[in-house]
Amino acid sequence: MISVSTQTYSGEIVLTGCSGLLHLQPEGRDVFRIQVVSNSDVRSPIITLGSTSFFHVRINNLYVVAVTKCNANAALVFEFCYRFISIAKSYFGKVDEEAIKNNFVLIYELIDEIIDFGYPQNSEADTLKTYITTESVVASSIAAEESSKITTQATGSTSWRRGDVKYKKNEAFVDVVETVNLSMSAKGTILRADVDGHIQMRAYLSGTPECKFGLNDKLVIDKSERTGGDAVELDDCRFHQCVRLDEFDSSRTISFVPPDGEFELMKYRSTTNVKLPLKVIATVNEIGTTQVSYVVAVKTNFNNKLSATSVIIRIPTPLNTTSVDCKVALGKAKYVPAENVVVWKIPRIQGGQEVTFSGTAKLTSTTNRQVWARPPIDVDFQVLMFTSSGLIVRFLKVFEKTNYHSVKWVRYLTKASGSYQIRAQHAPHFFNRMPLQISTPEQQLVIDDASPRLAVYHGGR
Repeated sequence: MISVSTQTYSGEIVLTGCSGLLHLQPEGRDVFRIQVVSNSDVRSPIITLGSTSFFHVRINNLYVVAVTKCNANAALVFEFCYRFISIAKSYFGKVDEEAIKNNFVLIYELIDEIIDFGYPQNSEADTLKTYITTESVVASSIAAEESSKITTQATGSTSWRRGDVKYKKNEAFVDVVETVNLSMSAKGTILRADVDGHIQMRAYLSGTPECKFGLNDKLVIDKSERTGGDAVELDDCRFHQCVRLDEFDSSRTISFVPPDGEFELMKYRSTTNVKLPLKVIATVNEIGTTQVSYVVAVKTNFNNKLSATSVIIRIPTPLNTTSVDCKVALGKAKYVPAENVVVWKIPRIQGGQEVTFSGTAKLTSTTNRQVWARPPIDVDFQVLMFTSSGLIVRFLKVFEKTNYHSVKWVRYLTKASGSYQIRAQHAPHFFNRMPLQISTPEQQLVIDDASPRLAVYHGGR
């Protein structure tokens, strides 16, 4: 059983939502403000003061706080807090102090629906929007009809979707988006290499369709089934509530009735057999106390039909650097004194291509010379139609009682942004490798109903 409140960083109570039995007294709010909001040393999102536990989530200049005196499931409480934030965003966009104050009546209505006597209830934004609207006037004839639909939807097996949805053109878009995380030591040893991925879907389909799509033939989730071969191994999976988990466990086929519009179908993580899309070999040589020379080579590690875009390589320089003479064959390189880095931007690198940066940094003499710590080199990039985990969609099918024709699109995107790092060694020469961040060129995959084959189309929708 929980109670929800929202506070600003200054400690002001913007909104409090109680549900039934637990009411947070002003003394409790003051304790939270003093112990958490005003205390910069607090790092844990959970704090217990006396017999009361506070679970808080920060967003912009606000704290969303859930309070309980029971031994509550922490994962459930945080999931509820993030669901509350997601619902608020779907209603009035950005969640900040001003938005909360301008929409507090609406938020009280939402809290009254999504939590009852301290227990979370319906938290599907699409369902809530059918009977909690920002419009204050609804025609009586429409209200009666909508009331019947709401009752069916709220008590039926597919509360996340209405059955009377209609589109002139039936389409389904699937985006497999992966973020690569890499940490490599100065000796070239991979300290960390993993993938955080999610499957985002946009369903614009009429009626109540049944969707099915299959992933790799060799897909391993249970650690006891791992063989160490070329199978795609996922460490964690989390699905939208519409997915039938028993069917996925038996056949690795994802079967579901999709919500209308955009939603996150699946989240996953992989730490095995990670394919690094970009290899970086960097050599740094300190020439006395006045210069540092750089040679950085970047090579793509994927098919030559693909390309990495929005590639940004940040090469650290000593704090006493005055200027850097940069030479590149592709892209543009510029020394940024405020950040003590050379930023090398490459719009596009084709698969199998190798590009090189060379430069010399000039240093000023200092009375107290400190050893340069050599921060890691960062690489950001985007690669379309490539997955570092190896996850692919084998087929996507839509079944509906009217047997209408539908068009399905599948797109893959792998990216890195601040999470792809290689640390320099203190010797004159060092070896490094790194990945890229993936952009989203308008390159998509279309699956025709009549054909099981996948074809790549250029040019987007």
